[in-house]
Amino acid sequence: MTADDLHVELENHHVAALGWALSCCAWDRPEAEDVLQTSYLKVLDGRARFDGRSSFRTWLFGVIRHTAAEHRRRAGRRQTKLAAWKQEPAETSESPEAALSQSEANRMLLNALQTLPRRQQEILHLVFYQGLTIQKASQVAGVSIGTARTHYERGKARLRQLLTVELKA
Repeated sequence: MTADDLHVELENHHVAALGWALSCCAWDRPEAEDVLQTSYLKVLDGRARFDGRSSFRTWLFGVIRHTAAEHRRRAGRRQTKLAAWKQEPAETSESPEAALSQSEANRMLLNALQTLPRRQQEILHLVFYQGLTIQKASQVAGVSIGTARTHYERGKARLRQLLTVELKA
């Protein structure tokens, strides 16, 4: 497909593509516009290539869904990093020793999480921090429910192992 053909197809499907992007982005219009623009860039610069195995519209919607998932993962990582930096002051009158102990536990957990494979980090984050079920996390991550369960269980087991070793040290 030539570049001109791509432009024509993108223009023909723009309204439907925007609607799908909005749906993929929980109706957050600025995010949907970013996702759609990124998707178009992928198509136009060749990172996403139409191979004709499906209709152009179906293929384009897949590109948009994957791009929206990438945006969510990046946003989740940003939120995790921001949360690590932004420590809310404790409402209770706990002792400095208790606050230090809690801070140390958070540091150990974040360090352990960062050692896990990327997919395990994503699934654990979606389940624990975003409150998704494993099934919904599998959909966001674009993997089967069985694969998500495997990453979830292996990630929890590895975290348990890493934290046990860290606490003994």
